[in-house]
Amino acid sequence: MRFGYGERTLAELVGVVGVPHNPLLWRTMRDDMPEDLARTAENFARLRDRLTAWEPQAVVVVSSDHLRRFFHDNSPAFCIGKADRFSCTYENEMRTFGLEHWEMTGATDLAGWLLGDQELAGSLDFAMSNEWVLDHAFTIPMVYLSPDLQIPIVPIHTNTNIPPIPRAARFVELGRFLAAAIAAFPERARVAVIASGHLATEIGGPRQFLGGGSPDQEFDDAAVAWMAEGDVEGAIAGCSFDRISRAGNVTHQFLNFLVALGAGGGPATFAEGTPSRYANAPFFLWEPAT
Repeated sequence: MRFGYGERTLAELVGVVGVPHNPLLWRTMRDDMPEDLARTAENFARLRDRLTAWEPQAVVVVSSDHLRRFFHDNSPAFCIGKADRFSCTYENEMRTFGLEHWEMTGATDLAGWLLGDQELAGSLDFAMSNEWVLDHAFTIPMVYLSPDLQIPIVPIHTNTNIPPIPRAARFVELGRFLAAAIAAFPERARVAVIASGHLATEIGGPRQFLGGGSPDQEFDDAAVAWMAEGDVEGAIAGCSFDRISRAGNVTHQFLNFLVALGAGGGPATFAEGTPSRYANAPFFLWEPAT
């Protein structure tokens, strides 16, 4: 999707959202709602209503590919998708999680702007992908927050899975960069940012899916507080590789919410770790002051 070039009016960052992307929700969070997932569904609906009210013309989705598009042989720290169309998802995700085949439109002009057009912008040294099949890290947030999938997107992959991964401060830097770059985009466009990841979560280990508990409640409590208080320094200090690793083997995807914290620029207006049968589900919201 391309914005029409015309009057050079600056774009607007209309809001920032942070949500989980657990693909098991697609099978379990149905009309006959399990009691332990009702609050998760309510929070998705709460943030969907806010996103709808913002009327964004494009959404930047920051999440982490699960070793499908990017693997051990080639995993950039940060990669921006710059395609006209994005195919979603993978056959094993359809088979295992019941996900559907979706397609989303790419906001190519905005993607190009974030990349810097002819020279890479800023100091982040983004990789670029013109051909990318998106997995559940990107589809789950969008199908719950914008079910018709009509809002054009710019997907940004962050490497939170394959060490060495970027330091926590780099995720904050990415968020601040996105806020500044969106504000400077020389088109009339309302843009939202969605970040997706986990609180303390373990997959395949002894602390997997504790039935309403967290593998590390202390980490979750601190993480929600960082968002609620806008505590950037606390978040950076509390998100060392070792500390996150102790919280669960896929908890490093929490770092994507530091992008949201950097883009939001202050305390979240809503921050919650919602208990469920899987793990505490992260829900965060930043709205501009009115």
